[in-house]
Amino acid sequence: MRHVALFVRDLEACVSFYTSLMGMEVEWRPDEQNAYLTSGSDNLALHQASTDHRRDECAQRLDHIGFFQKYAEDVDHWFKFLQDHDVRMRTEPRTHRDGARSFYCYDPDGTVIQIIHHPPVADWEQMRGIN
Repeated sequence: MRHVALFVRDLEACVSFYTSLMGMEVEWRPDEQNAYLTSGSDNLALHQASTDHRRDECAQRLDHIGFFQKYAEDVDHWFKFLQDHDVRMRTEPRTHRDGARSFYCYDPDGTVIQIIHHPPVADWEQMRGIN
């Protein structure tokens, strides 16, 4: 899956978060209510949600989105970098039983972001020349 689309309440804050902190670039802004971002191999579409009514948080089915890292130590670097930029954290970095290493934080709209190194994915991407 190389594409995710999210409705967000504060489009500009989210565009700023994903471009200035997460390293994505704006690929296309067709209008003031939509932004398409890219990391080169991934695409994130941000769509302005209606702000005139309260969002039903229970109806949200997305658990989180993830940003893969080439090396386990990159996870720790990202944790410090995002903490230094006052990004709200959900967890601290930890190594999982399968050898993956990750932590969770929140974007400005409250979407949960996972920063993860998962060895099988890193190996596959290296073999394919993606990272």
